[in-house]
Amino acid sequence: MKITKLSWRNLWRNPTRTNVTISAVALCIAVLIIFQSMIVGLIEKAKFTTTNLVIGEAQVHAKGYFDDRSIYKSLQNTEEIRLVAKENKIGLVERSYGFGLISSGTKSAGTQFWGINPESELQHFDFANHIDKGNFLTNTSLKKIVLGRKLASSIAADIGTELVVFVQGADGSLGNELFYVAGILKNMADNVDRGAAMILRKDFDILFSANNLIHEIALNSKGRFESEEIQKLLSARIADVDVETWQQLMPTIALMTEKMSVFMRTFFSLIFGVAASLGVMNTMIMSTYDRMREFGIIRAIGTTPWRILKQISLEAILLTTIASVIGVIVGLSVALYFQKYGFDVSGSGNMSFGGVVMDPVWRGSVSVGIVLLPVVLLMLVSVVASIYPASIAARIKPVEAIHYKP
Repeated sequence: MKITKLSWRNLWRNPTRTNVTISAVALCIAVLIIFQSMIVGLIEKAKFTTTNLVIGEAQVHAKGYFDDRSIYKSLQNTEEIRLVAKENKIGLVERSYGFGLISSGTKSAGTQFWGINPESELQHFDFANHIDKGNFLTNTSLKKIVLGRKLASSIAADIGTELVVFVQGADGSLGNELFYVAGILKNMADNVDRGAAMILRKDFDILFSANNLIHEIALNSKGRFESEEIQKLLSARIADVDVETWQQLMPTIALMTEKMSVFMRTFFSLIFGVAASLGVMNTMIMSTYDRMREFGIIRAIGTTPWRILKQISLEAILLTTIASVIGVIVGLSVALYFQKYGFDVSGSGNMSFGGVVMDPVWRGSVSVGIVLLPVVLLMLVSVVASIYPASIAARIKPVEAIHYKP
């Protein structure tokens, strides 16, 4: 108790120096809390957007579907997949895919047609709400089509434009129909923006002579299950299908989110950790040399080097504790503000992550770990930084220290 009281008093012998150091360390802690919350918020938003927009947390396809995306590689055991999803209360949508040519006037483009159920898409995914012009499909939108934004631009299509569609059907026949543009999607993901043309499953079956072919089942629990858990549930019950997690379907985004989190948090923790440790070390060194004669006297009367070492280290701990309290209050307040309100980055254009366009309002994410990590880190580096000045004081020779002149 006495050594704690003594360390506290020594800390305030030069209040200006102590306050400057406390402010610097508190700033480092506050910035680390804010920065980490924003990075984690960005990564969580990227994962949420990726899974909830179109892809889902897992998808089921026929074996080898992605080898050539053939219209003939359709799912056969869809009832069992529906049963697994229903038992675990996981959202499910069924989609049909086929390739063809779409033209408007003198302009044309190759595209991938999506046969969808609008009600299911609206219930379990978000892309149906990302309409830039017009309206999304409804169950009565026969001969209506929704286009990706860049695809619509490339063929100069607008709401109400008549489009001529040419495809090769599943039975080998040539199919052609007239469709009218009902809606144009906002920028979402490159594959959707450039090449997606969405129609009702009824229209798809007629256009492609498909007879209810299903090429993809996308599952989305909206965070209730991890993607790997959904994959295991399906793989354990259903054979002869490919069950892929969103990380397998979007490896670039998965790798970016994983590496970015580790790299950025480690990089900035090191920078601010070094800065804080240098500040504490500088303060402790100056304090040690200011009190050199004092240390010489107490060494001469029998104080052990270990006691001096403990005293200076305790001063560093007390200093960092005060700074931590201030830093947490400031950093947590700002981080909670950004978690609730975020800040709008739409002025710099679309905010995208790995090709997926995200909500332009960037929000943070606060957790206990985000707050504790900077505090523990700075506490450790401060104690380590105090060892050098403490060792100087502990190793001094009493006679030389008593006659020391700063």
